[in-house]
Amino acid sequence: MARIAVIGAGMGAMAAAARLAVAGHRVTVYERTATHGGAVGRFARDGFAFDTGPGLLQLPAVYRDLFVKTGRDPLEQCVELVQVDPAARHLFDDGTRVLLPNASRAGAVAALEAALGGGAGARWGAFLDRARETWDSTRRPLLEEPLPADPAPLGLDPYPALRTGLLRRSATTLGEIGSRELRDPRLAALLASYAVSYGFDPLTAPASAAVLPYMEQTFGNWYVRGGMRALADAVYERCLARKVEFVFSAEVTDVREKDGRACGLELADGSGVDADHVVAGAPLPSAHGPHRASGTRSGRFVVCLALRGDREADAVHRTVVHRAERDLPMVTVGRPDDPALVPGPGHEAVTLTVTVPVTGRDVAGSEDWATGDRAGAFADRVVAAAESAVPGLRERVL
Repeated sequence: MARIAVIGAGMGAMAAAARLAVAGHRVTVYERTATHGGAVGRFARDGFAFDTGPGLLQLPAVYRDLFVKTGRDPLEQCVELVQVDPAARHLFDDGTRVLLPNASRAGAVAALEAALGGGAGARWGAFLDRARETWDSTRRPLLEEPLPADPAPLGLDPYPALRTGLLRRSATTLGEIGSRELRDPRLAALLASYAVSYGFDPLTAPASAAVLPYMEQTFGNWYVRGGMRALADAVYERCLARKVEFVFSAEVTDVREKDGRACGLELADGSGVDADHVVAGAPLPSAHGPHRASGTRSGRFVVCLALRGDREADAVHRTVVHRAERDLPMVTVGRPDDPALVPGPGHEAVTLTVTVPVTGRDVAGSEDWATGDRAGAFADRVVAAAESAVPGLRERVL
């Protein structure tokens, strides 16, 4: 039995901790904040509750497998999963509206052709064929198998880009796929929205990020009753059942090394932790990992709105509002139909999410959202942008 220290209590770190504990190891998780779940957070006030991180789940099979491998109770006995249909509504600046069905490639192609015309559906379908090739070639080596001794081949982008233009060049980024292969600016914006929602810049995200829309339109979107935080709680409870220990408010400042191997942790309070192995479930501190805090990084700016009035019967769970503004290109409106998130009938809990540069130490070019009323003023702009998705939004705000 090995002593294993896990850095961070995010979803991936907790999943690793539970699996290692089942394998017979003694596992302790060190988390710098006061709670588990990482980005899967929650804000609650006056009977309203809001997911402050991801609001939908893709690839639930990953969590089904986790729960099967770590205990007797399957995932569906721990949380209630509901398929979201339609998957999303997209509103474009020119007034175009597209309603994409859940887990239906043919339905998505038909919806895009009906809304955009000009062969847009066929181009999107052909793009999904290429994205499927990318998924097929990366799924096993990246998600299901140990990394090979020589990982260099995994650095080659597997997306089979078309050679287009006078110079017959291939697209190397998601943004180039939009302009060269999809050609319609609305299709390009639709593709870009998948990268932006994950905090990636479509102008620099690799072409292989095409797997993001492929996964959603193939495997679907799922909602966790009670909010995504309920899933984080279920994974945390599974860890506790497997005797995983958690130490909260324990920031890791360094990883101890001996003879070229990790052998423990240094904590911000000056104490040390001995371990036989260290699992980094969060960016490594200091110079130990590739994710040092330098350069511009992205985060979520979330506006939580408590509304008076019932959610209309034909409301959509997720609406993506596409805009031309450089600093506000896209607003995602989340409107879950979930009584657990509101104090009673006649109310609605809505989240508005925008991807923005984050503020932090050593983050060059970041926005300082704590300066003056910058956050409040930006929130007002976000609400104004979301009015096209929620009828009478401003008048309903409590």
